[in-house]
Amino acid sequence: MLKNHLISLLLFVVVSVSYGQTLVPFNQKKIAYMGRIETIENQCVRIFWPGTSAALNFEGTEAKAILKNEDGTTYFYAIVDGDSEHAKRIKSDTIKTSYTLASGLRKGKHSVQIYKLTDNTTVTSFYGFELNEGARILKPNRPGRKKIEFYGNSITAGHGVDVPDGQNDSGAPEFFNNYLTYAGRTARHYNAQYSNISRSGIGVMLSWFPIIMPEMYDRLNPADPNSKWDFSNFTPNIVVINLFQNDSWLINNPEHEQFKARFGTTRPDEQTIIKAYRYMVLKIRAKYPKASIICALGSMDATQKGSAWPGYIETAVKGLADPKIYTHFFPYKNTGGHPRVAEQKVMADDLIGFIDKNVKW
Repeated sequence: MLKNHLISLLLFVVVSVSYGQTLVPFNQKKIAYMGRIETIENQCVRIFWPGTSAALNFEGTEAKAILKNEDGTTYFYAIVDGDSEHAKRIKSDTIKTSYTLASGLRKGKHSVQIYKLTDNTTVTSFYGFELNEGARILKPNRPGRKKIEFYGNSITAGHGVDVPDGQNDSGAPEFFNNYLTYAGRTARHYNAQYSNISRSGIGVMLSWFPIIMPEMYDRLNPADPNSKWDFSNFTPNIVVINLFQNDSWLINNPEHEQFKARFGTTRPDEQTIIKAYRYMVLKIRAKYPKASIICALGSMDATQKGSAWPGYIETAVKGLADPKIYTHFFPYKNTGGHPRVAEQKVMADDLIGFIDKNVKW
């Protein structure tokens, strides 16, 4: 009996070691973050914005991420060794859970990244990574010198990117994919550090909900007006603003509650529209005095033939007389719904071509 007990105990010890984990806490300096994150001391990092990511280089055979969703439904990509084509989509739960990102890897050096795909209306707590017993944490990749930041609406957030062909447009969380937006693609093309400040439905003058971009652009937590971002933490070389799509719809809907809240019964005239856009650009310029700012629009119907909205932007920018503020309009895609994967790629190629031709960074 004693012999059998010792054998059982030995087996238990071996199994425990085999399934042991090496915790890499959220505040480990070798975790590379991109995007606006909030650090809760001795607890976790809170992730709000689409395109926010955490990455780790390691030597080992498996990796996990510990996440907890505070509200709504949030999806992340798990990207192993830079292979985004085979990225695993993770739906974070409201219970603190360890999610397997990779297992059975060959022995050697690897990388893993979690990347938020969904809108800024959900909050996720990230507690750290778990590696297999005996794994080694490696130095993070040296970040690229270039930095790019985007301010936008659903197009820039990634609304409907993954809607299957033949299916109606949908803002369901499972169809969001910020990674495949023109913004994400452009940042990766330049190996640039990336920040995405966007939300579906937001506008410059009015949105489908009470907050507008000039009231949200400087927040760390987009839902908290008292949560302010420290702009010294990230100074982009290029800022891309792609807004006015929602304004173009809502300004013609005087019965909408947000129209009434912002304008009462009187539709704003052209000068008011131009002034509002100029005001927003100046707020961003004040934060980044040296950045090149691209005032973009499209590729939905705000840039269709005959639309006045590109002209409003051109007039606003011209009035600023700033040689480092540009305008660029994506061609109207002329299809229903939001831009999907192929259309987002067309936008990325278009923006990359514009940057290569006009901006030195």
